[in-house]
Amino acid sequence: MDEKITYDTFFARSFSRSDQKKLGYGAFIGCLLIALSFCLVFMPYSSPQSIRLGTSVPKRMNLVCKSEKRSDYCEINGEDVRIDAKSSTVFIVASSQQNIRDLEDNNTSLLIGPYSRKEDQIAMKSVRKWLVKPVMESNVTPPCSQTHSVPAILFSLGGYSGNNYHDFTDIIIPLYSTARIFNGEVKFVVTNSNPWWINKFRNLVQKLSNYEVIDIDNEENVHCFTSAVVGLKRAPQELSIDPSKSSCSMEDFRQFLRSAYSLNKVRAIKIEDEDDDDDNGKTRPQLLIVARNRTRAFRNTDEIVGMARNLGYEVGVAEADGNIQRFAEIVNSCDVMMGVHGAGLTNMVFLPENAVLIQVIPFGGVEWPARAAFGEPSKDMKIRYLDYKIKAEESSLIEQYPADHEVFKNPLSISKQGWLTFKAVYLDKQDVNLDINRFKITLLKALELLHQ
Repeated sequence: MDEKITYDTFFARSFSRSDQKKLGYGAFIGCLLIALSFCLVFMPYSSPQSIRLGTSVPKRMNLVCKSEKRSDYCEINGEDVRIDAKSSTVFIVASSQQNIRDLEDNNTSLLIGPYSRKEDQIAMKSVRKWLVKPVMESNVTPPCSQTHSVPAILFSLGGYSGNNYHDFTDIIIPLYSTARIFNGEVKFVVTNSNPWWINKFRNLVQKLSNYEVIDIDNEENVHCFTSAVVGLKRAPQELSIDPSKSSCSMEDFRQFLRSAYSLNKVRAIKIEDEDDDDDNGKTRPQLLIVARNRTRAFRNTDEIVGMARNLGYEVGVAEADGNIQRFAEIVNSCDVMMGVHGAGLTNMVFLPENAVLIQVIPFGGVEWPARAAFGEPSKDMKIRYLDYKIKAEESSLIEQYPADHEVFKNPLSISKQGWLTFKAVYLDKQDVNLDINRFKITLLKALELLHQ
C-alpha cells in the first residue's frame, strides 16, 4: 500500500481568495495616515502580559525565550534568578535601574513545561509547569535560601521518561545539547524527578554536571542563581541535534557516549575481498539480534541465527534492559544490529561508525513512523540503514484474523479508529516469523555495505 498512514507510534502520541483593488499612491498614503491617526487617538497603551517567544524581552534583561517545534525554553544570563518550588515560579529580579525601566514597559511572564515534546498533550499532562516571571524589586519575591555560584538548567523527567526511546530523544540528547557549553559547571534542577532514572543514566548525568542533581519539587528552599536555562533545546527531528542551532552535533554526542561508557570500538569492520575466504573467524562481522519477549518478538530466532552464520556472521542475541553499561558494550562490539521496530533499537546510538542498522518493520502501515524514528536519525550518526518490511505471511496476525479482514486489506481504516486500536492490533498483538530466504537478501546487502 503506497498511501502513507500518519499516526502516533508507541513511542509518542507523537506525531480565500479575494479580489484586490489597486489604489493610487496618493490614496494609499491618505488611507495610511487616517489609520495611524485612528490608532493614536482611540487605542490606549497597554503593556504586554506575556513574553513573546522568539525574541529577547527586554534585551537589557539578558532574557531570551524561544518557542521551537518540540520545546519552549528561556535563557537568563547575569541576573538574580530565584527558583521557588512552592509557587512553581522562576523569578528574575532586575539588577539595574535601566532594567527596572525595561520591566515597567514589559510586564512579562511565561508558563513553560520544561519537557521536549510540547506538542504531545498526553506527555505534557505529567509535566509540571513553571512560570518565568521578571520582577522589579526583590522584596516581592521569596528571599534566597541557598545561593549557587554556577548556572542552572531546569528540566522535567515527566512525559514519557522510562521508555528508552523517549529517554534519549526527549531528555538525554536535548540535555546534552543544552548543557555541553557549561563544561560541567552547571547544576541540574529537576522537576518530576525519578531517582531510578537518575541512577540509570548516572554516567551521563555526571559527565554533564559536576554537581548533585537538585530535586526541586521536594525543596522548601528558594535556590538562587545568576544564570539559568528553563527547558531544553531540541531539534525537530527524533534522535537528532541541529548543528546550525547548537555548538555540537550527533557525532559529538556519540563520542560523548563512548567516553561515558568506555566504549572502545569507533568504527565498524571493513571487510576486505580476501577476507571472504577466511575461515578462521577473526574477520567475521559481528551481528546482534535485538530480542523482544513481549510484543513484536521473533518467532524463528534460531533459524535467523543459523542463516546468518552460514553467510559469514558471528551472531549474538540479547534483549535490552535497564543495565545501560552492559548493553552499550554489547552494541558497540557489533558491526550490524537488527531488530523489530521498537524502543530497543534506540541503542543504535552505541553502534560504531559505519555500522549497519537493520530495522524489521511490522505489517500494517508502520513504515513511515519507523523510518522517522530510526532511519532518518541514522544519517547524522554515520550509520548505514536498511529496513525489511514484513509481509502478511510473516506476521502472527494471520493467526488472529481471516485473510480478507480489514487488518490486512486496509490498515488505514484501522488507524482511523484511533491510536489505541491501531497500537493494539499492529504493535501489541503482532509477532514476526521471518521468511529466511527473503530476509537473506537484506543480510547480504549489509555485508556489501561493510565492504565499502
